[in-house]
Amino acid sequence: MTMKQRILYLVLLFALATLYSCSKSEVIPNEQPDVQPYAQNELLVKFTPDVVAMLEKAQATRSGAVTRSGSLSVDQVLEIIGTAQVERIFPVDSGREELTRQSGLHRWYRVSFEGEYSVEEVAKRFAALGEVQSVDFNRNVKRAYNHKAIPLSKSELERAESQRTRSTMSDPLLNKQWYLVNDGTMFTEGEVIKSVKDADVQCETAWNMTTGNESVIVAVLDEGIFIEHPDLQGAIWQNEDEIYRSENDNDNNGYAGDAHGYNFAKKTGVITWDNIYDSGHGSHVAGVIAAENNNGIGISSVAGGNGSRAGVKIMVCQIFSGSMATDAIGVARAIKYAADNGAVVLQCSWGYVSGAANSFDWGAPGFASQEEWEAGTPLEKDALDYFTHNAGSPNGPIEGGIAVFAAGNENAAMAGYPGACDEYISVAATAADFTPAVYTNYGPGTSISAPGGDQDYYYEYVDEDGGYGAEGCILSALPYHISESGYGYMEGTSMACPNVSGVVALGISYAADMRRHFKAEELRELLLQTATPFDKYLSGKKVYRRYVIDIGPQQPMSINMSDYRGKMGSGQVNATAFLNAIAGAGTQMLFPNIYVAVNGSQQVAPSIYFVGGESLSYDVTISDQSIATCEKQGSKLIFKGLKQGATKATIKASNGQTQEFNITVRSSANGNGWL
Repeated sequence: MTMKQRILYLVLLFALATLYSCSKSEVIPNEQPDVQPYAQNELLVKFTPDVVAMLEKAQATRSGAVTRSGSLSVDQVLEIIGTAQVERIFPVDSGREELTRQSGLHRWYRVSFEGEYSVEEVAKRFAALGEVQSVDFNRNVKRAYNHKAIPLSKSELERAESQRTRSTMSDPLLNKQWYLVNDGTMFTEGEVIKSVKDADVQCETAWNMTTGNESVIVAVLDEGIFIEHPDLQGAIWQNEDEIYRSENDNDNNGYAGDAHGYNFAKKTGVITWDNIYDSGHGSHVAGVIAAENNNGIGISSVAGGNGSRAGVKIMVCQIFSGSMATDAIGVARAIKYAADNGAVVLQCSWGYVSGAANSFDWGAPGFASQEEWEAGTPLEKDALDYFTHNAGSPNGPIEGGIAVFAAGNENAAMAGYPGACDEYISVAATAADFTPAVYTNYGPGTSISAPGGDQDYYYEYVDEDGGYGAEGCILSALPYHISESGYGYMEGTSMACPNVSGVVALGISYAADMRRHFKAEELRELLLQTATPFDKYLSGKKVYRRYVIDIGPQQPMSINMSDYRGKMGSGQVNATAFLNAIAGAGTQMLFPNIYVAVNGSQQVAPSIYFVGGESLSYDVTISDQSIATCEKQGSKLIFKGLKQGATKATIKASNGQTQEFNITVRSSANGNGWL
C-alpha cells in the first residue's frame, strides 16, 4: 500500500472506527458528549531523520514548539496550511532517550494548524513528501459503552465473611470466584448443569508454585484505579523517585507526580476513579490480576501474593476518565510509559470493533486485516512495537513485553484489532462450563480463551441481592461510589483479558523465582501451547436470555456450539500447565556484565541472579582494581569506574555458587557507561 493509498484509507476508516473498552453492556448513546472521530486541526507526522535533526536544532534555540522545520518542502506545506506549532509527541525521558531514538519514536510530531484546509487535505499534502515516513490522525478515543457493574451488597459480603469455607486463601469471597477455582457445583442444580470442574484459569494448583512476585509489573491501560481500595492499595506500583500529586518531575522521565502511574486522559499524575461517568472498570480489572490474596478480606486474585509474600504490582496507565475522551497520542504515550518504567505485561481491555461485526448492530466494522490495522494506525503500531521489543531486560526473567487485549464483544467471527495482530494475545470469553460467552468474538485473530462471565446464560440464577445471573459474571473490586461493599460483578472479554494478563504475570513471577530467562515471544508461545482444549464441550445449542439493564431477561435465544469449534484460540488459559512448562524451559539468569563511566557508578541487586538469593550474602573479586571497584551497600552492590578499560570479575554467593562477568569502564559515557 502506497502512502497516498494509506492516507485515503485512513480518511475513510477513522470516520468509522472507535477505540473502546471491552465490557459487554448496553449501549447508552446520550450519556457522554459526542466527539469528532479525530482532531480536525492537527496531524501526527513521522518525519525522516534529517528533518528531525533540523527541528531539534530549531527547538534548541527557543522554548516550546516551533512553527517551521528548516526543510524547504516541509516548510512550504507548513506555510500553506497555516501551521501554529510542531512539537514532539513523546516527552524526553532522560534514562530512556537513547532507546527512544534507536526505535525512531522521537521522529513522531504533532503538527497543529489553523488554516482553511481540512485535516484530510493536509494529510494528503504531507503524504506526498519524501521527508515524511508516516501520517496518522489523532483519533479521539472514548468508551463506546456504559459498563454498568452489578454491586455486591454489604450484607452479602458480611454473609460471605461469616461462612468462609475454603482453606486455599483466607479471602471470604473466593467461593464466588468460579473463574479462579471451579469445583463444578456452583451452577449445577438437578438436570441443569452449567458448570464444569476446572473450567477456570487453573491457579489453585499453580499457587503451590508461586502466587506472584512484586518485581513483576502489569500496566493497566483503562479507567483510573481506586488506588486506596483496601484490597488493592498494597498491589499498586510505587515509583519511589516521585511524590504523588507533585507538580515536579523528580525522576526526569517526562511526567510529573507519577508516583503510581499517570493519568494520560487529564495529563496529570493524579489518578481519578470517581467521576459520575467512571464505571469502576479499571479497579475491576486490577482486582482480577492482583487484589491482595490471603489478607482475610474481599476477593482473591490470580497473582496477588499469599499474605506473607507480595504479589505482582499494578501500574496505573489511565486512558479513560469520566466522559473525557483520550486521544491517540495519550494511548501511545501510555504504552511507551509502561515499557520505560518497568512494566512487562500490558493489560488492554479495549480495541476496535471487529472487522466481521454486524454493521446493523455495530455500525461500520473496523479493521479486517493486520495489514489494514498497521497501515491505519502507524503511531499505535510503533508504540506497541516499542513495548513488545523493549520492555523487560536481557538480564531479567523476560526480555521484551507481552501485550494482552480483549477480543471484543460483538459476537463476530473475527477478533478485533490490535489484539488480533500476530505479536499480541487476543482473549475470547467463556462461561463456567467452557462454553463461549454469548457475546464473545472468536475465529481468526483469537489467541486464547479465559473466563469472562455470561449473565445472559445464567439468567435463572438469582443472587441474594436479586441480581439475575450476577454470579455467572466475574466478581472483583469496585470503587465505593459504584458498590458500597467495594465489590461487584462485570462481564465481557474485558474480564477474560485480565485473567490472562494475571496468568502471564504469574508465569513471569515463577521465572523470576526460578531465575530463568525468556524472550517475550517464548513465553507467549508457552502460554498458548499449554492452554486447555475444550472443543469436546461445544456441541448442541446454548440457550440464553438476553439481559437488558433495568428490564431483566428477555425471550430465549440460542447459538450453535459447533460454530465455535477450533475458533476459540488454542484453548482455555491454564496457569498450572504454563508454570510447569516454564520450569523446564528458558535459560539460567546470569549476573550481568557491568558497563560504567569513568568516575561513574552502577548499582546492582545480586540476589535476583541466584536461586534463593534473598537469603544469601555475596563477595565480589575484581581482577584489576585500578579499573573499577565494588562496595556493598545494604542489599546492593555499587560498582565504580576509575579509569578506561576492561577487567574480569567474579561474584561468589554464600551457598558456594560462583559466576564470572566482565566490567567495562568508558571515558565518554553517561552514568551507566553507555555511549
